[in-house]
Amino acid sequence: MHPVLFHIPGLGFPIRSFGVLVAAGMFLGIWVWGKLLERYGDDPVQDPIRSSQVAVWVVVGVMAGARLLYVTVEVSRTLGADLTEQQEAYLASDRGPQAASLLVRTDPSGPEALEEARKVEGGYDFLHDPLKVLFVWQGGLVMYGGLAGAILLGLWSSKRHGLDPWNALDTCLVAGFLGLAIGRWGCLLVGDDFGSLVPPSAADLPFPITVTVPSAEWLANHPQSLFPHDLAGKTIWATQIWMSANAILLFLIGWFLLRWRRWRGQVAAVLIALYAVGRFTIENFRGDEIRGVWFGGALSTSQLISILGLALGLILLVAKPGPPARRDEEPAGEAAEKSA
Repeated sequence: MHPVLFHIPGLGFPIRSFGVLVAAGMFLGIWVWGKLLERYGDDPVQDPIRSSQVAVWVVVGVMAGARLLYVTVEVSRTLGADLTEQQEAYLASDRGPQAASLLVRTDPSGPEALEEARKVEGGYDFLHDPLKVLFVWQGGLVMYGGLAGAILLGLWSSKRHGLDPWNALDTCLVAGFLGLAIGRWGCLLVGDDFGSLVPPSAADLPFPITVTVPSAEWLANHPQSLFPHDLAGKTIWATQIWMSANAILLFLIGWFLLRWRRWRGQVAAVLIALYAVGRFTIENFRGDEIRGVWFGGALSTSQLISILGLALGLILLVAKPGPPARRDEEPAGEAAEKSA
């Protein structure tokens, strides 16, 4: 795992793998979106140019929505935690090996107290140092929040800049899932969105089905990693890579459907519904608890949102709110070539 790729010489500023891969995914998604609008836009020349303006708001929506939902969940967990004085002291310290050892020795719950304190570290930091809310390059983005933010600001900005909102939604989601596939590798490198422990019968399954968490010594020397220390050296499900593979599959499905859609918004409806199903399934193999649980632990927050996402996708498929797709779905770029 490589939470930090390198430090800028002379400044010591860390360049984190999570931020680099998320940014790379966004740039790739924006570029692919422009290419899709060259083929499927109303104006194969102007629509890609307009998309570059809309993309700014889409990125703002992704980052703001994803971060807002993450911070909200983390802060709510911290506010709802019944922390002991020893845990409070640990959270206020540098949280190094000595502080952890002191907590284990002095708190009546011992190792369990340390584990519970580490679960609320993020929310504690946001409450006591609000500036850290802006440190998105350190990890801590919730896809569903980013999806909602991107759709809302993207639809608004598309209409404002002269793009058909439903066509923009179709093409942008297709490109966005390709970018998400890149960004999910950043989750693996920083230790975010990790899987649960694999059963003994699956311990020998190779990567990318499973992944082995680095040793306790390595985690102690790399505090930027989000892998919990109690998972050190253990084998877990590689859910980050599963989510990347799921995103690539959705990109390919969307790429195919764009040519055959009957109405604008149809591709977006299908992708939203399919993403909800895939995310709900993968959540069953997640090991982190930062998303919260509902109904006595039966559902995670992401699973609950997945149910709503599936319902939204199905409603859009039935309602068909977008205008009919024109030209029997012949890509605009190809139509322009024929007319020339």
